[in-house]
Amino acid sequence: MRNRHLLAVGLVAVLIALAGCSSFLGPSQPNPEDLNASAEYEWDTNATTSISISQSSYTSIVTVENRTELELYQRSDIGTEEPVKVSALRFRYPNGTVVNASAMTVENSREKTTITLPNESGQLAYTAPRHGKRFSTPVFVKGSHEITMPPKARIGVPLLSQAAPSGYSTSVEGDRMTVYWDDVERGPVIVRYYLQRDLYLFGGLFALLFVAGSVGALYYVRQIRELERQREEIGLDVETGDDDLDGRDPPPGMG
Repeated sequence: MRNRHLLAVGLVAVLIALAGCSSFLGPSQPNPEDLNASAEYEWDTNATTSISISQSSYTSIVTVENRTELELYQRSDIGTEEPVKVSALRFRYPNGTVVNASAMTVENSREKTTITLPNESGQLAYTAPRHGKRFSTPVFVKGSHEITMPPKARIGVPLLSQAAPSGYSTSVEGDRMTVYWDDVERGPVIVRYYLQRDLYLFGGLFALLFVAGSVGALYYVRQIRELERQREEIGLDVETGDDDLDGRDPPPGMG
């Protein structure tokens, strides 16, 4: 029995070691093919950081000045800092020339991704994976930020959406909403959105609950009235208070 217990403990230890192997050896380095993957970026933006999010990924264009490198990181599900899995890396010089990742150096550490830039000023663009209806990013460069959400995604309804920090403005072009912050010094920058169809779903659910509640209340009232009618039929509602003796003769021998 003891040998089996030791064997079970050993197997658990091996599994833990295998699961944490990448942590012991350090994070994996970016794949050059991923870094040089093809992508189209909208370079013409007035924001210091311009982000466009889709269902499973997002693109980010960061304007840099007097920098030789940029450090990127994100929050894991347990709240720790971790490197960003960047792909389709591009850099645009002030004169409009665009180069790919071969002109840059990208290294991952346990907590961040460090990109060595080919020029001190310009625009750095990259693509990274994401999921869910909530997006959050640290502030890598102080200044204006804009986040363009997926088609038909919106903010504005309490409980269903959120945007932080406060002091933002929104605009809609086509079927996409953009949230804009004029000046952000500290992060994180957060948007939590809903799809327009969600409003119809919640509206339909609310209407269904309202109808069900109304039917239940009506049934309850009818049951009470039926019980009252039955009590009247069997004489349970005959009043026997003192007022019933008013105007009547007293019993024989009294009065």
